[in-house]
Amino acid sequence: MKNIIKRPYRRLADFIKVYQFMIDNYSVDWKNGAPATFFEYAQMLYWTDNSQSHRNAIWEDNGDIVGFCFYESQIGKVFFNLKEGYEKLIPQMLEHAEQRLSTEDGSLELSIFMSQKNVIEVARGMGYEKTNEWEYGIYDFSKGPLNFQLPEGFSFEEPGKYDMKKMIEAFWRGFDHDTEPEGGVERGYNLMSAPHATPELDVIIKNAKGEYVCCAGMWMVPENNLAYLEPLSTVPEYRKMGLASAALSELYRRTAALGATHMTGGGNGFYFAIGYEPMVKWSSWKKS
Repeated sequence: MKNIIKRPYRRLADFIKVYQFMIDNYSVDWKNGAPATFFEYAQMLYWTDNSQSHRNAIWEDNGDIVGFCFYESQIGKVFFNLKEGYEKLIPQMLEHAEQRLSTEDGSLELSIFMSQKNVIEVARGMGYEKTNEWEYGIYDFSKGPLNFQLPEGFSFEEPGKYDMKKMIEAFWRGFDHDTEPEGGVERGYNLMSAPHATPELDVIIKNAKGEYVCCAGMWMVPENNLAYLEPLSTVPEYRKMGLASAALSELYRRTAALGATHMTGGGNGFYFAIGYEPMVKWSSWKKS
């Protein structure tokens, strides 16, 4: 461990290196930390505060990244990615989180996947207690296809030929906002500019009038055979009609053809009702 160096994350220089580190250490149950596309997607969101990213930290062994401690979108909520065999770095990573990634009032929440047992053990020893836990669904393609049909009167928009304004408005309304979308269409174009974005795989469902009523974003990670869903939403008046299930079924078809073996979902009971399994357990930890 004598060759290990800790240094600040340099956003413009280190992103691709960190992404590759996350790719190389990926596990379906996230035991080594969040997937690479989880980090990339967060960096591209319009509400993410990238001005503080230098407070994230990298640990390198002879120049190779072996650990990364980072906040997702705002200071105060921290994640840990660690290469197996480097568990002795965990106390340093938690100390860094306390010193550099807490809010101004000292608030800090550790986001730890329950499969990260070594991180949990150290966190407990430092006085952290679990405040919340929830299941996160993954669909295993070996179970067979998702095969929910599109209801009559609806159709899929042609891949890669979306109306960005209509799509952003549908996503915005789908998350129960009744105002104009913050960031407008540029938030969509910004997401599409991410280095590993795959917007050609997004699924948009429209009604007979051509209005977008259900949208599902897809970030394909071929190195990990991973179909990463983000985001998925249905506008309120079209919910409980089977549109989201049909959208996920179409995503299954598109990504399975490209080699995906599993697809992420979320913690909503909807996912488990259509066949997703709780392969990832997410938890939050704080000091009392």
